[in-house]
Amino acid sequence: MDTVKYAAEIVKELQRSVERIADAQAEALADIILRSDKVFVAGAGRSGLMGRAFAMRLMHAGLNAYVVGETVTPGIDKGDVLIIGTGSGETRSLIPMAQKAKSLGAAVAAVTISPESTIGQLADALVNLPGATKDQASGGHATLQPMASLFEQTLLIFYDAVVLRIMEKKGLDSDRMFGRHANLE
Repeated sequence: MDTVKYAAEIVKELQRSVERIADAQAEALADIILRSDKVFVAGAGRSGLMGRAFAMRLMHAGLNAYVVGETVTPGIDKGDVLIIGTGSGETRSLIPMAQKAKSLGAAVAAVTISPESTIGQLADALVNLPGATKDQASGGHATLQPMASLFEQTLLIFYDAVVLRIMEKKGLDSDRMFGRHANLE
């Protein structure tokens, strides 16, 4: 199969994945973000990269959004939300973050393949995304892509869709958001 055919198959996989996302779960995530004072985003590996892109767009939308682990990230408090993107829901570095956020009175939202996971069980809001974790990908799941690529791609598309919903709820457009874009580049 050539590269273009692989790309076409990836798009088909993404279409099937997006169609399986529950509207009510997505709406609940947008709502918890909008009523939070600060939004913290975390994830490991490629899921973490998708989270960084999400935090940037939330900042462009005028929200106080932060990436966990950055030197300029403030502390989390009651009234805040921690959003964790994790395929397995068992990433060892992310579980203590969820536990700490809960202990400080913050809400936890999980975007995961595995709602029954440790992080899924800790979550106040949960979005179940389809896909295969990096360990499952070789086990015959319906993806031609390696490891957790389908989850990570679906995660980015989902995060962008949440941003669009937040823009709609806040009456924002791209022109208004561009005013918050980095200008020291």
